[in-house]
Amino acid sequence: MLLVGNGRVITRDEALPYVEDGAVLIEGDRIVELGEGAELKAAHPEAEFVDARGGVIMPGLINCHTHIYSGLARGLAIKGCNPTNFLENLEQQWWNIDRHLTLGGTRASAYVTVLESIKNGVTTIFDHHASFREIPGSLFAIKDVCQELGIRACLCYEVSDRDGRQKRDEAIRENGEFARWVASQDSDMIAAMFGGHALFTLSDETLDKMVEENDGLTGFHVHVCEGLDDVWDSARNHGCTSVHRLLDHGLLGEDTMLGHCIHVTPADMDILAATRTNVVNNPASNMNNAVGCAPVLEFFKRGITVALGTDAYTHDMIESLKSFLPIQRHNSGLPNVGWAQAMTMLFKNNRAMAERYFSAKPAGKPLGVLAPGAAADIAIFDYKTFTPFSDENVDGHILFGFEGRGCRTTIVNGKVLYKDRAFVDADEDAICAWSMGEAKKLWGELNGRQY
Repeated sequence: MLLVGNGRVITRDEALPYVEDGAVLIEGDRIVELGEGAELKAAHPEAEFVDARGGVIMPGLINCHTHIYSGLARGLAIKGCNPTNFLENLEQQWWNIDRHLTLGGTRASAYVTVLESIKNGVTTIFDHHASFREIPGSLFAIKDVCQELGIRACLCYEVSDRDGRQKRDEAIRENGEFARWVASQDSDMIAAMFGGHALFTLSDETLDKMVEENDGLTGFHVHVCEGLDDVWDSARNHGCTSVHRLLDHGLLGEDTMLGHCIHVTPADMDILAATRTNVVNNPASNMNNAVGCAPVLEFFKRGITVALGTDAYTHDMIESLKSFLPIQRHNSGLPNVGWAQAMTMLFKNNRAMAERYFSAKPAGKPLGVLAPGAAADIAIFDYKTFTPFSDENVDGHILFGFEGRGCRTTIVNGKVLYKDRAFVDADEDAICAWSMGEAKKLWGELNGRQY
C-alpha cells in the first residue's frame, strides 16, 4: 500500500476536485481513497509514504500522438538536409532516418522516449512507429521496452507505399500480428491501433488491405492533411478529399484517431463529426514544420473530439499545452479563445481516448483521474507558488507556471517508476550509454562517417 501525500491534490474528478493538503491512497494498481493528508496518514500508518514535498499531486499525463522512431535524432544534422517544404523535410530527414533504423535502433529509440516521457510526468503514450529497414518484430520490440520500463502504451506501425510493396506488406502484417497479440492478452497496459502514414503515400489497394488485415480488431491511427501534398494527391488522383477517401474505405469511426487534420474542409469536418472520428492536434510540431494551424476551435464547435499530442517534437505535454493556446489565438486574431479547448483536450479528451483503448480491457479502470477505483497513474510536480492557488485557478497555474521538467515523481499502475528525480528500477546511465552506441551507428550510416 502506498500513500502519496504532503502536497496539493488536483484530481480532475468532479466529486472531489481539489484538496489543499491532501493525499492519495493506493493499493495494488488502483487508487482506493483520497482526502486530507493528516487523516489518511493517521488511518494508514502501515502504508509506504511517498512525499510530494509540498508540490502538486495530479493524474499522470497522456500523450495521444508521438513517434518513438525519432528518439535518436536529438542533435543530429544530416549532411545535405536543407528542406524548403514539408515533403522535403520528410524525404531528407524523417524517411531517411527510418530507412536506416534497425531493431537495435528501434529499441534504443523506445528506451530514450519512454524515459523522457516518464521524466515529464507522462504515464500513457500513443505511438506511431516507422522503421522501414527492419519492420518485422518492431512493435514487439517497443512493447518489450514499454513493459520493462513500466509505461502504459498504445502502439501501431506506419503503413506506407513509399518503399514498395514488400515493405508495405510487412508493415500491414506487423500491425495485424501485434493487434492479434494484444487481443489475446488480459492487459490494460499495452494496446494496439492500426497505423497508416498519410493518404498521399497510401493507395486505394493499400487502404483495403489495411482494413482486411485489421478485420475489426482495433481503430486506425493515420496522418491526415498535415501538409498540402495530402490535399493535392487526393484531389488530383482520387477526385475527393483525404477524409472522404478514408470514409469510402471504411477507416473512420469512434475508435480511429487522425493526426493533424490541418487542411480539411467544412465537409470533411461534417464527416468526422458524423462518424465520431477523433482528431489529435500537435501544435508545436505543426509550427516547427510550417504546415499551418489546425482549425481546432471549429472542430470543437462541430462536436469533434480533439486530443492533444506532441508528434515527438517534445515529450513534455505541458509544453504542447502551452504551444496550443498562442497558435490558436494568433491564427484567429482573438486573445480570448482557446483556453477551454486546451484544458479539455489534455485533461478530458486524452483521458477519453486512453480509456477507449485501456479501460475496456477485463482488468481495465478509469484513467486520467484521481478517484477511488481509478488507475494509480500519478505525477507529482514541484511548484512553489507566489500567488493564490486553489481549485478555481489550477489551470492558470498549470498553463503559465508548470513545466514537464518540474516533475519530481511518476507512478504508473501503482508502481513508483521515478522518485525524487531518479529512476527507481531502470539504470538510466546504462541505458543512455547503450543508446549512444546505437545512435552513433545510425548517425554514421546517415552521414557516412564515424562518431
